Amino acid sequence: MTGCVKTLSKASLEYKRPPYLSSKPSQPKEQLQNLCSKTMATQKLFCVISLQLALAFFLVGLANAGGLQLGFYRKKCPDLDLIVHQTVYRYISRDRTLAAPLLRMHFHDCFIRGCDGSVLISSTKKNQAEKDAIPNQTLRGFNVIDAVKSALEKKCPGVVSCADILALVARDAVLMVGGPHWDVPTGRRDGRVSIANEALFNLPPPFANITVLKQQFAAVGLSVKDLAVLSGGHTIGIGHCTTISDRLYNFTGKGDTDPALDPRYAAQLKKKCKPGNINTVVAMDPGSFKSFDEDYYTVVAKEKRAVPIRCSSS
Repeated sequence: MTGCVKTLSKASLEYKRPPYLSSKPSQPKEQLQNLCSKTMATQKLFCVISLQLALAFFLVGLANAGGLQLGFYRKKCPDLDLIVHQTVYRYISRDRTLAAPLLRMHFHDCFIRGCDGSVLISSTKKNQAEKDAIPNQTLRGFNVIDAVKSALEKKCPGVVSCADILALVARDAVLMVGGPHWDVPTGRRDGRVSIANEALFNLPPPFANITVLKQQFAAVGLSVKDLAVLSGGHTIGIGHCTTISDRLYNFTGKGDTDPALDPRYAAQLKKKCKPGNINTVVAMDPGSFKSFDEDYYTVVAKEKRAVPIRCSSS
């Protein structure tokens, strides 16, 4: 690898010293419980979702990994969290939509061979890497990862793994668009194996039914509850019209529309997504796709969800 890979108003994203930079970092569950206990009743649902999402990502970060610990780089790179946070802030403050693809990149990395940074490896003449697999061809935000890596190399060269950088960047990006904070144990080692077909066949496909999704999540040590909670990550981001074309125009192969889809919302989508349209994108969480909130679950319940349970957040 070379490095790791070879509009928002000021008032809405003021830099604040994040919780993990305190001298005595608490556990993710304790942090969010303390936060939720201080909120108004109308915010309770979001706090519950935030708590569960943070814990689910905590589990993803631990899946297929051993020897991780909080403060792993405390002696060799004491400013790690501050450097990551400030660098990510520079990008998210200019383009809030980057949070979704950065979160997606972390998820795609963890789902294949664990959280080892293998999604960042470039293909060679002899090997097509994960990054060039069809599900990963729409990933973006590699420039952010490179910027963080470059900043860290200036301060503590050769210390922090790209796998840890990816995990920390995803956490901070979510935090900066209103999402939860979770502690990230570090100490991951960068993977040296990256195979496109593993990503192609093992990443949850956009049109998988719940049975297939449950099987795929179970294969990496995640429960049905984790599946439901991690799906809430789609509260930010966009999806291409191609992911919903069948639901709009050919649900059963007879040129029909998915009857479960809200009719008025389906009509709105058809205005944007004409048959054969491969370039237009739609919000995954209509009305608030740039903010991490609980609305994704609301629109799912009302069948106003534009995309399948899992698709590209870009």
